[in-house]
Amino acid sequence: MKRNYVLLLLTLTGVISTLGQNNPDESEFNPSGSPFAKIYTNVHTQVSESENETGFEITRAYFGYEYELSKNFSARINLDVGDPESGKFQYTAYLKNAYMKFSYNNLTTYFGMISTIQFKLQEKIWGRRYILKSFQDEYKYGSSADLGISVTYKLHDMVSIDATLINGEGYKSVQLDSAYRAGAGITITPVKGLALRGYFDYEKKDEPLMHIATFISYSKDAISAGVEFNIENNNKYEKDHNLTGYSAYASYQLKKKLEFFGRYDYLTSNKLSGETDPWNISKNGQLFMAGIEYAPVKGIKIAPNYKGWLPSADGSSLISWIYLNAEFSF
Repeated sequence: MKRNYVLLLLTLTGVISTLGQNNPDESEFNPSGSPFAKIYTNVHTQVSESENETGFEITRAYFGYEYELSKNFSARINLDVGDPESGKFQYTAYLKNAYMKFSYNNLTTYFGMISTIQFKLQEKIWGRRYILKSFQDEYKYGSSADLGISVTYKLHDMVSIDATLINGEGYKSVQLDSAYRAGAGITITPVKGLALRGYFDYEKKDEPLMHIATFISYSKDAISAGVEFNIENNNKYEKDHNLTGYSAYASYQLKKKLEFFGRYDYLTSNKLSGETDPWNISKNGQLFMAGIEYAPVKGIKIAPNYKGWLPSADGSSLISWIYLNAEFSF
C-alpha cells in the first residue's frame, strides 16, 4: 500500500510539473495572497423539563492565509482553534489545512493536510456549519480534513469524478501507519440546480471500514434542499458495528437578507448477536431543527433557532434547546 501511494504521488507530481510548464500565460500573473478568519459563537438555553441550562460558547475560530503562486498553483494554511470538550472552554489549536492546490482546465488536485471532499457538496447545500456540522461530520462518518491527496476531474458539464487517498485519522490525530483510506465519488448535474452524488470509501485495519453515501439536492431561486443517506460498516474498525442514517434539510429565502431553514436527522445502529439493544443506543436518535438566518452585512450571519433531540432509548423524552448562533468572517 505504501509503495502504491508513493508511486501515485510521483506520477501526479510529474504530470502537474509538465502541465504547469506548458502554461504560456504564466509571465502575466502577479502572485498575491490574503489572510482570513472565521468565528463561530452562540448563546443557548436548554428548555427541557429535567434541566434548564444556559451558556455562551465560542465553538470555533479559524485563522489562516491563502496565496496564489501562479494561475495553476495556490497554497493555504488554516489553524482551527476549538473546544475539544464542548462547553468546558479548554481551547486547543489544530493545523486543519496546510496544502498545495493545482488546477488545470478540468483537473483540480490538493496535496497535504487537505479539506476532504467526502461530504463537501452536502456541506455546501446545508450551508450552516456554524450552527451544526453536516450529517457525516456531525456523527463521525469521516473527518472534514486529513493528510493525503485528492483529485477531481470534470468529465462533462454534467459529470465530475473524484478520488482521495488519505491517512484516515483526521486532522486532530495524524498517525503514520500502513493503512490508508481510499475513496471515490461521482457527481451528476443533469439539469441546472439538480445534483446527484454517490460516494464510496474503504480502509483496511483490524476490520475493514466501509462507507457508502448517496445524496440528492435541488437549488433554484429562493429554494434549496438536500437529502442524504449514509451507511458505515465496522465503525471504528469493530466487527459488525454498523451505522445507518439520513438527513434532510431545506431553506427558503424570505427576503434578500433573511432565510428560513429546517433540518431532520436520523441515526441508528444494528443489534449485535445476543444483545437486546443496538450497540450505539446511547447516541442513536432523531434531530429536529428550525430557525431563521439573518445576514445584515457581508461576513456576518445571525440565526435564532430551535434544536430538539429525541434519543432512541426506550422511555426517553425530547431534549430541547433554544440557540442564537452567529458567524463572523473576513
